[in-house]
Amino acid sequence: MTETAEDAELPYDDGASLQEKIEALEEQLSALEDENEEMRDRLLDANAENNKYQQKLERLSHENKKLKQSPLFVATVQELNDEGAIIKQHGNNQEALTEVTDDLREDLEPGARVAVNNSLSIVERLDDEADVRARVMEVDESPDVGYEDIGGLDDQLREVRETVELPMKEPEMFDTVGIDPPSGVLLHGPPGTGKTLMAKAVANQTDATFIKMAGSELVHKFIGEGAKLVRDLFQVARDHEPAVVFIDEIDAIASKRTDSKTSGDAEVQRTMMQLLSEMDGFDERGDIRIIAATNRFDMLDRAILRPGRFDRLIEVPNPDETGREKIFRIHTRSMNLAEDVDFARLAAETDDKSGADVAAICTEAGMFAIRDDREEITMQDFENALEKLEQDTEASAEPSRTFA
Repeated sequence: MTETAEDAELPYDDGASLQEKIEALEEQLSALEDENEEMRDRLLDANAENNKYQQKLERLSHENKKLKQSPLFVATVQELNDEGAIIKQHGNNQEALTEVTDDLREDLEPGARVAVNNSLSIVERLDDEADVRARVMEVDESPDVGYEDIGGLDDQLREVRETVELPMKEPEMFDTVGIDPPSGVLLHGPPGTGKTLMAKAVANQTDATFIKMAGSELVHKFIGEGAKLVRDLFQVARDHEPAVVFIDEIDAIASKRTDSKTSGDAEVQRTMMQLLSEMDGFDERGDIRIIAATNRFDMLDRAILRPGRFDRLIEVPNPDETGREKIFRIHTRSMNLAEDVDFARLAAETDDKSGADVAAICTEAGMFAIRDDREEITMQDFENALEKLEQDTEASAEPSRTFA
């Protein structure tokens, strides 16, 4: 039996149809593989998201557990004995004898601050108490001021360095001579004469811990707060010996005592009493030097001026003509000056001006040059700046007028 043309073409058609089915299946397989890969990525993302939420759940559960716990109370260890520790709870002064584990006993001594639970069992030892406000007064970075940046105060700088810097760098000299080094220096004089600037220079030149504060920061509303801050301030200094404590505007807390009965004056006097005790009281101050500054020397109480508290009382007056010329040169070192600028003439024309006034004149002279769109500062700019400073001073001195 012979094959027809139609029969001869059947195998070819079946082969083509099979090939198309294979290609279609391969395409479906590839699509499934892509979809599977996508699902795998989504699963990984879901697992990562689940882990994140799981960690958040654990953190919140831990915080919730802590919030449900009973609070701990602060107490002080009074005595350690064979039976345990006698503690005094802060606030109510309640004393109790409680047991102490061997591990905790090694870290405890009388006076240590501890945390106790409701049953007055010691849970942990706390860091020594020091007001955070006292800690932030510690200067971490030295000011960018050196002795070469101070003009017209050579004698005052020498006395400050002898009082503060020399005992720290060469203490053996005082041992050889057989005297105690001066413990404190009080800088007094008109505003703007460089008192604070000298303290900054000392902070820059010494390796001691430098702690700065203003007298007004020690004045507080509540009874005992100012005295506590003074104690904490000197405790920080003792913890970081050698140290230099700088008290600016000390007249805010060391003014003459009066018979005033107001609570505010009484609190200021309590703060001053604590300061007097820390400066020269029953306990040794340690390797701590004190620098204080004031514009109102006449207001200070005699008790704080006696030797032992401030051994050096240094007057910082307005600079003389030579000092003013040096200050002009210091403040114009980085300025672009014209050749006609005469420092000697400027120093002669600024009689009775302070160092701060001279610095203000230099700045204002630069402003006149900027207004005229010039890059060079001339003598006329300094003359204009001096005239403006005098006008501003006269305006501020005039009494205010009221109109009906």
